[in-house]
This record gives sequence, structure tokens and C-alpha cells, in this order.
Amino acid sequence: MNNNSYAAAGVDIDLEATAIKSLIKNLTFKRKGSHKMMGSVGHFAGLIDFGEMALALTTDGVGTKMLVADQMEDWSTVGIDCMAMNVNDLYVMNVEPVAFVDYIATDKLSIEKMAQIGIGLNEGAKQANVDIVGGETASLKGLVNGLDLAGTCLGMQKKDKIIAGEKIRPGDKIIGVPSTGVHSNGLSLARRVVEKYAGYDKKFKGRKTFGQELLTPTRIYHESLAVAASCTVHGMCHITGGGLLNFKRLSKYGFLFDTPITPPEIFSWIQKSGDIAVEEMYRTFNMGMGYAYVVPKKSVPGILKMVKGAQVVGEVVQDPGAWIGRIEIT
Repeated sequence: MNNNSYAAAGVDIDLEATAIKSLIKNLTFKRKGSHKMMGSVGHFAGLIDFGEMALALTTDGVGTKMLVADQMEDWSTVGIDCMAMNVNDLYVMNVEPVAFVDYIATDKLSIEKMAQIGIGLNEGAKQANVDIVGGETASLKGLVNGLDLAGTCLGMQKKDKIIAGEKIRPGDKIIGVPSTGVHSNGLSLARRVVEKYAGYDKKFKGRKTFGQELLTPTRIYHESLAVAASCTVHGMCHITGGGLLNFKRLSKYGFLFDTPITPPEIFSWIQKSGDIAVEEMYRTFNMGMGYAYVVPKKSVPGILKMVKGAQVVGEVVQDPGAWIGRIEIT
């Protein structure tokens, strides 16, 4: 095993997938009466039948990006990440996020940390047009070491406007949208490489420090709702943990990326410094593409015009899987 692989850094994607399946197989109870779950567990968000409307719930956290914030003593942007990781998972189903609750677990409360986290959460809510309606703070000394930030978001959409990928067909084009950097996934590996070969306070390319680069907030792809309202979209994907493997959630068909977005310099530095294989990079990080649209060819011009930085990065193919050029990501 490469000492700088994601698994060696403490996150085994394959084990995680197996563990999740082990959990899900025991979730057999189904609600009786109205307002039942729609579909099955496994997409980016869970849907609930609410008459003409579908309600959607998603939950996620900031992960070990909090450790970078601790090193930099800057917690002012991690709230944006927490909001982004949730609302982006709703946008991919063409669901509008409306309400959010946060959960903070810590070994010791810090007024300064809480104030800065609130600044970021408020900015994320503003970008996504979401009300923060409540939350929970738990002091768990002995169970938690440090501070963990997570949240849950409620969204809604008319049922006939939900986009879940069932219309995806071979020949559809994949339009990638740039990320703002590492976002909030792959930080266990990114931190490992930075700590070993540089340092959070060291300047990266003479501009930001490595710590500032890793703390760059996750982009909130709020424009996706307008795109889906004006263009035919067969599927959307938020590129989080697992990298290109996220596309397998959308369809039984395959996804070939033959003209990918050029990764920002931070990814090139991590790959070169850590001597990390291309496959490992694309199954761990977003590699510069934080969001994607899967669309019929007719929709391409409109989306490229509407979305800043968007470009065609590949197409849907018959055989299942995900490829970056000729390299299959498994």
C-alpha cells in the first residue's frame, strides 16, 4: 500500500462502502400511512412523499478540515463548508434547500470558535438562501477530542421536477463545473502530505499558505436550480468523497472523462509531493471539478452560457464505471 494513499491516511473508501451496506441492510422498517419515503437509500439525498411535493433530507459534516482550522486558528469559513456539503447534495436532485440545523460536538466549548463558526454558517445560509432554524451543541469530553461540525438540511421540490438520473443515456454529455480547491473531502490525505512535505504556515506558490489553501471554502452551486429550470438535465453530481466514483450513484451506465478540467495547482503539488497515483487522486479528490451536469447534447450551449467556468469534460458510455482517459477509477 502506498504510504500516501487515502487508506494509509486513515480513510478506506472500499471499507466505508462495505460498512455502509452493512448498515443499510438492517434498515428494513417502512413507515405506515402517508408521507412515506420515495425511492431507496443511496442517492445524494433522501426523499419523502408530501403530496404534490417531495421533501428531501441530507446530512453531512466538515470532517477533518476542522483540524486544519484548529492549526490555523481560523474557524470563520468552516460553516460555509458545512452548509455547502449539505445543500450541494440537494441541488443534484433539483431540490431547493429551505432549512438547516447544525450539530456541534466538542470536548470543551470555546466562545471564539463558536462565534467564528456562526459567521461561516450565516454566510453559507446567505449564499444558499436557507434559514438556520435550530441546532444542537453537545459537550462530550472523553468521547470527542476537539470539535466536530455537521448539519442536516431540508429541501423541497415538486415531485415531477426531481432529477435522479433515470433519464441518463449513452451519448449524454458531461459538463464539469470548477471547484474552489480541495473542498471538504480528502483532507485526511491532503493533511498527511502537507504535514510531511511542507507545513500549514509555509507559503504555497508565493501566495496563500498551505493552511489557507486547504481552508478555501467549498463552492455552493446554487445556480443549478436555475439551470435545471431552463435546460434539459438528466442528472447532476456533487463530487465529494470518492471522487469520480460519485457518478456511479446516478446510473447503470458509465462515465468517460476524456477532457477533464485542469486540476488547480494544489492537487498537482499533493500528487507530486506524495507520489500518489492518478487513480488514487481521482478516487479521493474532486481534482478541480466540484459539480457536474449530465445532459443531452442540445443542452450544452445553454449551460455553458449560464454557468461560470463550465466545460464539457466527457460523455456517458454503455459500459458501467468511471474512467479518466483510459484509466478506470475503481
